[in-house]
Amino acid sequence: MEHINFEEIGNSSLYFLASLILVFLGKLIYKLFHPKLNTINELLEKDNLAFSFSYVGYFVGLVMAIGSALLGEHVSLQADLIAIAVYGLGAILLLNITTVINEFIIFNKFKIKKEILEDQNAGTGIIEAANYISTGLIILGASKGADSNLMILAYWGIAQVALILSSILYNIITPYDIHTEIEKDNVAVGVGYSGSIIAISIIVSNAVSIHFDLFSEAITSIISLIVIGFILIPIARLITGKFILAGYSLKDELVGQVKPNIGAGLIEAMAYISVALLITWCF
Repeated sequence: MEHINFEEIGNSSLYFLASLILVFLGKLIYKLFHPKLNTINELLEKDNLAFSFSYVGYFVGLVMAIGSALLGEHVSLQADLIAIAVYGLGAILLLNITTVINEFIIFNKFKIKKEILEDQNAGTGIIEAANYISTGLIILGASKGADSNLMILAYWGIAQVALILSSILYNIITPYDIHTEIEKDNVAVGVGYSGSIIAISIIVSNAVSIHFDLFSEAITSIISLIVIGFILIPIARLITGKFILAGYSLKDELVGQVKPNIGAGLIEAMAYISVALLITWCF
């Protein structure tokens, strides 16, 4: 019969406590990046569902980013706690910096703050949540595959390029203007678009989580998986329209009705994420 290892339980409890502290610090850093934002007012006074989506997405991404500091090899309690603090804070800063950058590059046509805080546009809130989750996934993957902080930043940079290209591709394959629909408070389109963002981040996160001896090998593998994703994700949209929604038009369900079909947007998002998971398991 195995004996209970109380030292291991004690260490694990300290790691968990350190994680909770990082979550609290993540909340404070979020406030630093949004100094004029009253989160309690948005959540409880205004009942702002759009902000709720965004804020919850931030904490999901935050936990994933913090997870990147917990998954390394254990050396000693003191060394582990120092590593958790350093990598955890770095991951939190990178999460917040990335989302600010993406607002000006990937989502430059969206007026995200206005749409979420003034218009309470749930579709935009879901997109921003997807952005946070995607960034957390990528940071988590990079921490597993990279040998150094510099390599983590390099993987992060590659991931940002992939997300920018995927956004351009998504605009090409959709027979309507995403930004116009989002500004019309079309939640269904926001859900479908969010699925594509998370799908690409799943592929990129898996690609950068693989350890390679040579950086050139890593780049080749990462680019190959991203290209496969770019090829198969549009096919997922075609399959969704032709088979899952057989006899109905995905475009009509999303933008051709007085009340856009959010369920159809969920199905579209599910198709993208499912294909992304299959790619990571098969290639």
